[in-house]
Amino acid sequence: MEDLPDFLIVGGGIFGVSTAYHLAQQLDRSAQIVLLDRAAPPSTPAASTDINKIIRADYTNPLYVALGFEAIDAWKSLSFLQDAGVYHPSGWISMDEKDSDAPAVIRKNFRDCGRGDVLVDMSEEEVRQAWGGLLGRTDCSPFGSYYYNSSAGWADAGKALQLMAQEAIRLGVRYEIGEARRIVCGEKGILGVKTADGTIYQARKILLATGAWTSQLMSSVEDDWNLPEEDRVERQVSAAGVMVSHFQLSPEEKARYSQLPVLVYGGQGEVIPPTADGILKFTNATSLTNTIRTVTGHDISVPLPDQSHVPPELQEDHIRAIQPRLPQILDDHRQPDYWRLCWDAISPSQHPLITRHPDDRLSHLYFAVGGSFHCYKFLPTIGKYVVNVLHGVSSGPEKDKAWAWKTDRLGERGVHERLVPGREFRDFA
Repeated sequence: MEDLPDFLIVGGGIFGVSTAYHLAQQLDRSAQIVLLDRAAPPSTPAASTDINKIIRADYTNPLYVALGFEAIDAWKSLSFLQDAGVYHPSGWISMDEKDSDAPAVIRKNFRDCGRGDVLVDMSEEEVRQAWGGLLGRTDCSPFGSYYYNSSAGWADAGKALQLMAQEAIRLGVRYEIGEARRIVCGEKGILGVKTADGTIYQARKILLATGAWTSQLMSSVEDDWNLPEEDRVERQVSAAGVMVSHFQLSPEEKARYSQLPVLVYGGQGEVIPPTADGILKFTNATSLTNTIRTVTGHDISVPLPDQSHVPPELQEDHIRAIQPRLPQILDDHRQPDYWRLCWDAISPSQHPLITRHPDDRLSHLYFAVGGSFHCYKFLPTIGKYVVNVLHGVSSGPEKDKAWAWKTDRLGERGVHERLVPGREFRDFA
């Protein structure tokens, strides 16, 4: 293995790019780091490559409150992100369901870490009158409390991912283009990763940062070695899709809606302020799976190849979900200008999976997957923790336990539980 690269990172989304960047920062230029993805940065069609993503620290789990603020500080301080203006500290307004204990837990977590001053409670009337009265027609009947968080915001997601990838390349990372199709094994374990054109990429350590495509990629080696169901990666993370819709605003509309912070409509989804191009985006908290059966009889969820094709029934379901938030955007039977069914890997607890494979035959195979639709914000920082795992260094007991390979499923509260999939795509197709 003398001539092999030290690290092969498969997948150019947030986990892969952040890891490549932090590896390159920590190692001298003689270390060989290869980042493999199906396209030039920013990766497509990864969940990370999007027009925008929310940046916040509002979690019921104190671990992610701390990680959120660590990431926010990095968004503000990394020069290649700051100089490009990709981070927008717009704040967010959170509308909280009457039966939810999440707001009280979040407030306590913020106070406990010394950040309680960024949260301001608001009344329903104050919410309706703020931001040019844009929320005057919003249906507030499900909610019992409201708070504004001045530390939250959003980022130009695809652009920021591209900037970090370019910085990693500048630091010496070798970026290769190829679509990973199969894990190739020999008698002594993994030989490498084979791409669609037949090229086999090898390295001393291989990191799969392959998001929603992880189970699909792993199924061949799992089949070859007849791994039992409980040892397959599908039990750790599974591909799930969420609907997002986009409205192209006129210049006048853009100027008006740019007054808004991120709108968190309880557990039902968000509205993200307009981009520079005037695109207003609505997210939906309802996710779904696309389950197939492998040739060996194992059920796995895989992303659909076309993320822009959305069945009419699913479109109608989404419209019903976003209508109460900004009813005026749908006046005169207006419809979204385009849709996306965005895919990510989701874990049962919504903790990412950042660990080495537990099977000794796969001892130099590692995972950094399971964004669970909430990990984009950690782009500037998550890679340093992945690097710890690659080097066999602890990130601390709490992180090590949260991100380890799970052998059981404890009844802990999910980190982002509202997005656990409960429906199948075929029900709408």
